[in-house]
Amino acid sequence: MVKPNRPPANAFVAAARKVYNPIGFSKGYNFVLFFIFAGALMGFTLARLQYLDYYGIFCGDPGIGECYFSTRGLMEKGLIMHLAAVLPASFLVVFQFVPAIRHKYILVHRVNGYVVLLLSVVSTVGGIMSARNAFGGALEVQLAVGFIGILFVGCLALGYVNIKRLQLEQHRAWMLRGWFYAASIITLRFIQITMATIISSIGGYWAVRQCAQVNYTLGEERTRAEYGCEDFFSGKDPLQHVLVEANMSGGSAMTAGAALGLSFGPAIWLAFSLHAIGIEVYLRLTPVEHERLRNVSYQRQVEAGMRNPGMAGLTADRLGDSIPWKPSYDSAEEQSAIKLAPRESGRGEQPDNGRG
Repeated sequence: MVKPNRPPANAFVAAARKVYNPIGFSKGYNFVLFFIFAGALMGFTLARLQYLDYYGIFCGDPGIGECYFSTRGLMEKGLIMHLAAVLPASFLVVFQFVPAIRHKYILVHRVNGYVVLLLSVVSTVGGIMSARNAFGGALEVQLAVGFIGILFVGCLALGYVNIKRLQLEQHRAWMLRGWFYAASIITLRFIQITMATIISSIGGYWAVRQCAQVNYTLGEERTRAEYGCEDFFSGKDPLQHVLVEANMSGGSAMTAGAALGLSFGPAIWLAFSLHAIGIEVYLRLTPVEHERLRNVSYQRQVEAGMRNPGMAGLTADRLGDSIPWKPSYDSAEEQSAIKLAPRESGRGEQPDNGRG
């Protein structure tokens, strides 16, 4: 449990501390942010655990037509992989950001982290496999799924490399980036529905869909009456396409699906952009935590006998032209302890902070 070093400002803060101090948070705003963002991820995940019943709930009925592709071929295999991996990963990763677990149960944090990493890679591969026909399969959708998926795994890989090099502040930053990127799928839903509603009210938006998908969704009688598709039914053109109006209130699951499909591409890019900007703002607004973790990294790297302690990981002063970082200390005792720590060469000097 965290012990505050100053009295509470008021009764509300005193009461709030009884909630967030036991789970390791020392600052109220950090707990509020954790509650909002980790809570949203947990809630979204729990609400979709039912989709693990793939053929019973996720694709138990035609819906808006997406399951025409989701129950066959590569997309079927990819979506099953994605759901089976991403839902457990999203549930488990919330506990990775609970300070009490990181500090008191480090083995749990490490094992859980490896499980989350493995599940994340599997889920990303499955997501990319299913992108070809997702919400109409437009190129901007395929690009977004591939780009965000690769970026997500890349961030996790950088986080892993940095923790193996005991560079804690970089590990924190890259893991936060990766999961903020992944969590854009939640914001995407709000933007997608809003955008679909707007274009439906404006009118004049159309999407191209296969007759086979329309028939799967509406049945042969309605498909013939509303879209024709004679070449499809006669067998002359199994891949015949028709135009479907994008209209959420058009009285048809197919028109609603067209509206959601047209909105998916722009929505995923906008959601990702908001999350990418948001996490960088947060990281730059928490420099004290960044500096604290870098000092802890320095101590651990000195103890491990690493070269260039403080920047043994992937830091800007090691890879770029940033001014070389130097440790700061909270107390004279801490500074003395660091100075006495042995360096890799065994000479007992304080390690050089240059690039070496």
